[in-house]
Amino acid sequence: MKGEDVRGMTADQLKDELAKLKKEQFNLRFQQATGQLENTARVRQVRRDIARVQTVIKQQARQGAQG
Repeated sequence: MKGEDVRGMTADQLKDELAKLKKEQFNLRFQQATGQLENTARVRQVRRDIARVQTVIKQQARQGAQG
């Protein structure tokens, strides 16, 4: 996921994407704990995608409050 993709989403789409990513993060952590996780790099990717989405949500909220 790229920053450009995230910035093009609406607030509802961002919330849905955040919920989906958090669910995936939970599943990855569960797989890692049980030793079933094959792609360990995906944990890092998901964590960073969550950060991107949260950043854009906060930026949009800040712009809405100012303008």
